[in-house]
Amino acid sequence: MASVGLVSRVILSKNVINTGRFATLSNTGFIKFYSTAPQYENIKIDVVGTKKNVGLIQLNRPKALNALCKPLFVELGKAVTDFDADQSIAAIIITGNEKAFAAGADIKEMQNNTYSSNTKEGFLKEWEDISNCGKPVIAAVNGFALGGGCELAMLCDIIYAGEKAKFGQPEINIGTIPGAGGTQRLPRYVGKSKAMEIVLTGNFIDAQEAEKMGLVSKVFPVEKLLEETIKLAERIGTHSPLIVKMAKQSVNQAYETTLKSGLLFEKSIFYGTFATADRKEGMTAFVDKRSPNFKNE
Repeated sequence: MASVGLVSRVILSKNVINTGRFATLSNTGFIKFYSTAPQYENIKIDVVGTKKNVGLIQLNRPKALNALCKPLFVELGKAVTDFDADQSIAAIIITGNEKAFAAGADIKEMQNNTYSSNTKEGFLKEWEDISNCGKPVIAAVNGFALGGGCELAMLCDIIYAGEKAKFGQPEINIGTIPGAGGTQRLPRYVGKSKAMEIVLTGNFIDAQEAEKMGLVSKVFPVEKLLEETIKLAERIGTHSPLIVKMAKQSVNQAYETTLKSGLLFEKSIFYGTFATADRKEGMTAFVDKRSPNFKNE
């Protein structure tokens, strides 16, 4: 969960012009949605999409390249939990800014931690709020996603990346290892050999390579990333929220069990859909050649 100090020193800052509902980054065509009702110190939230059914969370520590301090993760966990409980929200997007999704953990915050304090306090326990979310969570990654930033992206169900995104697990450079999934999720996504190379060297990989190895679903121009991610969330939102949640559970089970056990789990969830009104409505609508009217039941 490392942050690389060099990253913050070599990137030139850009002015941000606030225009109320939107903020435009100077010298670019990049427009991002900002919340007009700041409820948090380290994140910004809003509801977007044509049907206002997509929860948008933006990490907001730009001077620290969105370094993942504990207060930020407490706020992030609360925002995700609140969106998960909101019946009007179909999917959740987590994003950063053009320079950084999250350049790593806040090293100053953890440098004096001890084994004892980590164990007693359950260090990083706040991260479980993301993985426990029942709704689809999509990472929209521009810029750096390093250490904890890469691990946060992997906590999400789908990763879309801007063409200039950089991923990596550079913890080895500061005498530690990934502690929030980097050694466990990464091999499952990209294979043992690639994961070993990334973890043991601390080298970065670009968006194109990340897509090639299966870490990222799609890569877009920087200015199109958020727009395309919202489109994906809206597409998911056209389906039954109940069935989407069941489908997510079934796919995630593939990483937790053997193939035989996973197939049994899938079959039980599949059978379970036949106890829902939305399954009946979906099949009836298909036979009747009309659009389904799902009710999350």
